[in-house]
Amino acid sequence: MQLSDVIIRDIAPADNAAIARIIRTSLEEFGANHPGTVYYDKETDHLYELFQSTTGSWYFIATHNDQLLGGAGIFPTKGLPEGTCELVKMYLHANARGLGLGQRLLHTCFAKAKELGYTHMYLETMPELTRAIPMYEKNGFHYLDGPMGQTGHFGCAIQMMKAL
Repeated sequence: MQLSDVIIRDIAPADNAAIARIIRTSLEEFGANHPGTVYYDKETDHLYELFQSTTGSWYFIATHNDQLLGGAGIFPTKGLPEGTCELVKMYLHANARGLGLGQRLLHTCFAKAKELGYTHMYLETMPELTRAIPMYEKNGFHYLDGPMGQTGHFGCAIQMMKAL
């Protein structure tokens, strides 16, 4: 698979089950499927509806030959500082990792966040997600001393922020 052949598009209703499966399978694979994470969020099964009903949010799906490879989004999480969105639910199918697709999705989210007027991006992650953390660091995210906003993800031990 060539990265240039991957299509990044907005989420559609038919994507809900496949992206929820990728999210949960990824967390299981890395041993990060514990309480206080997106694994248990009811919204994980209804991402299209969540992002359609929330102003200032956006979710992207990556596909190749009509196969869903993963996704990532931005969300105006309650309690974050003004002008800050959260990078949310960024997960890739195992076959799509290591190709640069995470980087491409991340930059797609940066561009959309700027377009929507955000000045900062926040994220929460877990130490188990060892492949994502270096990517966040390389893309200008810095570590915070604790959580921000009302994410409900008490199982995420790492919080990071980036100025857009």
